[in-house]
Amino acid sequence: MFYINCLNPISQMGLQNLTEGYELCSDAKDAQGILVRSASMHDMELPAGLLAVARAGAGVNNIPLDKCAEKGIVVFNTPGANANGVKELVLAGMLLAARDVVGGIEWVKSAKDDENIAKAAEKEKKHFAGTEISGKKLGVIGLGAIGVKVANAAVHLGMEVYGYDPYVSVNAAWNLSRDVKHVFNVDDIYAQCDYITIHVPLLDSTRGMIDKEAMSKMKDGVVILNFARDLLVKEEDVLEGIESGKIHRYVSDFPNTVTAGKKGCIVIPHLGASTEESEDNCAKMAVEELKDYLENGNIKNSVNYPACDMGVCTKVGRVAIFHKNIANMITKFTAAFGDKGINISDMINKSRGEVAYTMLDVEAAPTQEIVNTLENLEGVFRVRIVKG
Repeated sequence: MFYINCLNPISQMGLQNLTEGYELCSDAKDAQGILVRSASMHDMELPAGLLAVARAGAGVNNIPLDKCAEKGIVVFNTPGANANGVKELVLAGMLLAARDVVGGIEWVKSAKDDENIAKAAEKEKKHFAGTEISGKKLGVIGLGAIGVKVANAAVHLGMEVYGYDPYVSVNAAWNLSRDVKHVFNVDDIYAQCDYITIHVPLLDSTRGMIDKEAMSKMKDGVVILNFARDLLVKEEDVLEGIESGKIHRYVSDFPNTVTAGKKGCIVIPHLGASTEESEDNCAKMAVEELKDYLENGNIKNSVNYPACDMGVCTKVGRVAIFHKNIANMITKFTAAFGDKGINISDMINKSRGEVAYTMLDVEAAPTQEIVNTLENLEGVFRVRIVKG
């Protein structure tokens, strides 16, 4: 029996897939698996029996990844599961920035008691008219699951779309419309685009990447959209840009005291992935990732360990080993089984930075003695008997 704890409310569409062999528990201390959305785990004492954490969403800044890696705890996320919900809100953000719909609605509210409101509207509407997005240039920085969907949708809306991502995946490249112009220098997007939307993870290298220097390279009257992470943009610099006329609108999905209620800022209350469909999709993917790992040892969409898949185990035993990515580890693992006369029928080893993951299918049930031998090897974080 695997016990699963939910640190946040998780969609029932995902939880209903925790069928026989799984049980929800109220205390994380009893859990082998944790499902989480936004709850912070940084100050949490990680239970000794915890094997995996699945984030029902893409961002994992609320989870101590290195600490989990050192304890052999696999952390999953659900890339792409909420991409359509975010894409649709980005498109809405562009339209709200192009035509002052928000300002127009507020004017209607203020004039609600005017019996001549319809006539007054004909005079006032010129203040909110705005422009169309068809024919305008959109720059998409980051061509992951969301960026690709935004770029493709914008093409269908008649925009001229430029995409920048030096690390674009093969899968993303296959899904990207041939009408998107792939640029190799982000400065080309700054210089040419009327709208710029950013869809990259928050890393040391991307923190504050849209700053005063970047804005100085942009066209006057540019619209900047941020539905990824607020810290990707130096928002104090944005306010200066709005005041000077360099920036026409800043659309953000991250409310804070810097931009909320400020001139030229359209701030949305973090609705990007909050659709029913997105929450359902994220929950279903997170649960399936957890189940495949707990039952088979397979890792897919982990953010702290490498992808690794040996399918369903048909042998007597399967052992998973979490260890440092250093030389001679495989030799030591195979020797531990060989010394006990246990044959290894299949094996896979993958690494990710300083950590590695090895799975072995064996033709006899792994003993606790072998587990102890493996755990005592220098560089090994954790040994798990998946089957046996």
